[in-house]
Amino acid sequence: MYMSTKTELNKVCEHCKGDFTINEDELALYKKVDIELPTLCFSCRVKLHLSFWMFGKFRKGVSDLSGENLITVLSENSRYPIYTSLEWYSDKWDALNYGMDYDSKLPFLKQLQNLQEKVPRPHQTGTKNTKCDYCDDVWNSKNCYLSRSMEHCENLFYSYRNIRVKNSIDATICFNCEKSYDISECHNSFKLFYSKHSRDCIDSYFLYDCRNCQDCFMCWNLRNKSYCIENIQYSKEEYEAKLKSLKLGLYSSVQSLKKNFEEITRKAVVHRQNFNFKVYNSDGDYLLDCKNCHNCNTISESEDSYNCIRGMRHKSDIDANGSWYSELIGNCAGCVNAYALKYSNWSSSRYSEYLDICVECEYCFGCVGLRKKKYCILNKQYSKEEYENLKNKIIADMKKREEYGKFLPYIMSAGPFNFSTSFLYFPKTKRENILKLGGYWEDVDESNIEGMLTSELPDDVKDVPDTIFTKALICPETGWRFNIAQNELIFYKENNIPLPRYHFDVRTKEQLKYLTVLHPYLYKCFYCQKDINAYYPPEWGYEKIACEECYKQNIA
Repeated sequence: MYMSTKTELNKVCEHCKGDFTINEDELALYKKVDIELPTLCFSCRVKLHLSFWMFGKFRKGVSDLSGENLITVLSENSRYPIYTSLEWYSDKWDALNYGMDYDSKLPFLKQLQNLQEKVPRPHQTGTKNTKCDYCDDVWNSKNCYLSRSMEHCENLFYSYRNIRVKNSIDATICFNCEKSYDISECHNSFKLFYSKHSRDCIDSYFLYDCRNCQDCFMCWNLRNKSYCIENIQYSKEEYEAKLKSLKLGLYSSVQSLKKNFEEITRKAVVHRQNFNFKVYNSDGDYLLDCKNCHNCNTISESEDSYNCIRGMRHKSDIDANGSWYSELIGNCAGCVNAYALKYSNWSSSRYSEYLDICVECEYCFGCVGLRKKKYCILNKQYSKEEYENLKNKIIADMKKREEYGKFLPYIMSAGPFNFSTSFLYFPKTKRENILKLGGYWEDVDESNIEGMLTSELPDDVKDVPDTIFTKALICPETGWRFNIAQNELIFYKENNIPLPRYHFDVRTKEQLKYLTVLHPYLYKCFYCQKDINAYYPPEWGYEKIACEECYKQNIA
C-alpha cells in the first residue's frame, strides 16, 4: 500500500465503521477531479462500485419490448424492463419518454431510483460478436459459450476476462492463449493445462510462474526449459514415459496431482512480491505500463491515478473501477471513454454526474439510459441556462441532505449482491450486512430439475459415453445443474482431460480467489529478510516470498 509521508486526513467509514486515511496526494487529486471526499473506506468503495457490475447466473428470458427470446445474467426478479441489446441501441424507444420533473421535497437519489426502475436495460453488454448469445460483456468475439468479459476470443467456453484466447476452456484473465484448459493469468501459451502465472509456454501441465518452457510438468519458477518434471531435467524419452504413466485422463489422478501442486505452491515456489511490469513510481498488483499510479489493481497503460481496479488507460482518475480510456473521472464504476464524469455507473459520457447506463452524453445530471443527449436532468430535456440553474439547485439540496458526493446506493445496483462482481472480491460478505445497506440477495434453488450426480461419472474420460451431453449434471457444491456440451466433450477426449465435477461458475470463482486480493500483507523477503508488502493472505501459507530485487536476481 502506498504510504504518503505528508499530511493525512483521518476518517471513519460510514459502512464498516473502520478508520481510514486520505493522504495529501489523494486530497490533491480529489480537488483536481473536483469531487467530494469519500465517506467510505477504500474496500467499501470498491465493494459498492462492483456490486453494480453483474457477474450473474445465465438464464433464459424474453425481451420486455418484443417478446424475443434472450440469454442474460440479469435476474428474473429485476425491477426494470429488459430489452435485447439490439433493441436497446435501436430507435424503437426513447429514454426521454421517461423524463421526470425534479421534486425538491424528495431526496434526489430516491427520484433517480424511481426513474431507473422504469428505464429499460440491455440484456447483454458487448458488440460485434458472432454466436456468443450465451455470454456477457463480450466484444469482437466468435463462437463463445457461457463466458464473460472478453475481447477478440473464439471458441472459448466457461471463461472470464480474457483477450485473444481461442479454443480453450476454463481460462481466467489470460491473454493470447490457445487450446488450453484450467489456466489463470497466463500469456502467449499453447496447449497449457492446469497452470498459473506462466508465459510463452507450450505442451505443459501444472506450471507456476514459468516462462518460455515446453514439455514441462509440475514445474515452478523455470525459464527456457524443456522435458522437466518437478524442476528436474529429463531426456525426451524419459519425460514422455513418465508423463504417460501419470494417467492424466483419470479424474482421481488429476485431483491427486492438484493437491501435490498446491503443496508445491505453498512450500517450494518463490512468489514475487507483486505481478507488476513496466511500472514507475506505482504500487498495487497486476499493473502494466503504469506511471504514478497508487493503490491500484489490474490496470494497464495508466498514469497519475489512485484507487483504481480493473481498468485500462486511466489518466488522473480516482476511485474509478472497471473503467477504460478515461480521464479526470471520480467515484465511478464501469465508465468507458469518459471525461470529467462523477458518481456514475456504466456510462461513456463527459462533464456529467449521477448517470446510469448513459452513452455519449454531455452535461447531463441524474439520468438513466440516455444516448447522445445534452443538458438533461432526470431524463428531461432543458436549455443550457435551465440545466445549469436546476443542476445547481439540486446539488445545493443534496448537500443539505448529505447526499451529494456519494455513489449510487446498493438499492440501485443492477441485481443481487451475491451475483455481482463485488462478491468475487468479497466472498465472505454476509447476506444480512448487504440487506442492512439496502442491497439485494438472491438464492437460486434448482432442486426441482432432475439431474445426474457427478460422482456417478466415469473416472476415466475414455469411458464417458458420447451421450453425456444430453444429461444435466448436479454440482455437489451449489446444487446447480450444468451440462457437458458436445464440442466440450470432444475437447476433453482429444486432450485426455477428465470431465469437471463442479458447475463452471464454481470453477471460475476458485481461480479468481487468487487474483482478486486488493490489500497487501507485511512479509519479510525470503532472501534478504527486508520488510515487503505482498498480495498473499497469510492463510495461503506461502513460505517463500521475494522482494522485487531478489526475485530478479534469483528467478527472473
